[in-house]
Amino acid sequence: MEEEYGNQMNSQFQDAFNAFEKAPSAAEIASIINKAKANHHEALSTKATANLAHSCMDLTLLTSLDSTEDIYRLVQGVNEVDDNHPDILPVASICVYPNYAKVVKENLTAEGVKVTAVAGGFPSAQTFPEVKMAEIGLAVADGADEIDVVLPLGDFMMGNYLEVVDQLKEMKEACREATLKVILETSALKTPENIQRASILALFSGADFIKTSTGKDYPGASTEAGVVMALVLKQYYKLYGVKRGLKIAGGVRNFEQAVDYLSIVKEILGDEWLTPKLFRFGATSLEKDLFKILM
Repeated sequence: MEEEYGNQMNSQFQDAFNAFEKAPSAAEIASIINKAKANHHEALSTKATANLAHSCMDLTLLTSLDSTEDIYRLVQGVNEVDDNHPDILPVASICVYPNYAKVVKENLTAEGVKVTAVAGGFPSAQTFPEVKMAEIGLAVADGADEIDVVLPLGDFMMGNYLEVVDQLKEMKEACREATLKVILETSALKTPENIQRASILALFSGADFIKTSTGKDYPGASTEAGVVMALVLKQYYKLYGVKRGLKIAGGVRNFEQAVDYLSIVKEILGDEWLTPKLFRFGATSLEKDLFKILM
């Protein structure tokens, strides 16, 4: 009976995968990247785009050495930019470990900036499901508007898609009204086929955003992964009429790199996705490079 149930589940997942076009080859991905850069890179290399990139940032501080004082200084920096440079669009959110969500919430005065917390056993997701849900719930109770979690990679790579979906759905419920961003850890997934399947499972499980990387155990984002994920989002919208977001995280350190990703988004998804509601950069050092242009 269990085997029959498992086969039914696998068939349902396969049906979901088959609703999407075949994952692009390496050559097709390279062609899309080259086309995006040729069509949009120069036009997007402007001060206005730097301002847009800043408004799409989840300004991040996620180290083992973080303290309440460090988080307070980070928040005050965002407040000061908002107070002293009204021409610079504020960052989309401040992203911290869940135990610091309350510090951000209580000290943030910049209007419209969200509180993001990584949770659910970040960055490995290797803990008890009950702990994941409790951590998410505590972060939301402390003021987190957005929650970034890691897709259960071990289960995914073993083909245990039901466990992946069940956990992600539970995490979505634990978020309550908060936005859920699901990190795929694309460098660990490696292939376009894996990245596509993980994206699809995350979206069907309620993810509001799909995100490339933690920036921790594996290399960060790549333009190749960005292409695959953007194509899934485009097809998902075409199939179901729902727009979900894309977050690029890990290794985006300068404006040139940011423009590469914005060019891909514009080429595949269009200008509608060039907004903090549907596109984010998870970054720390990127802001310093943007300030060279904006200040």
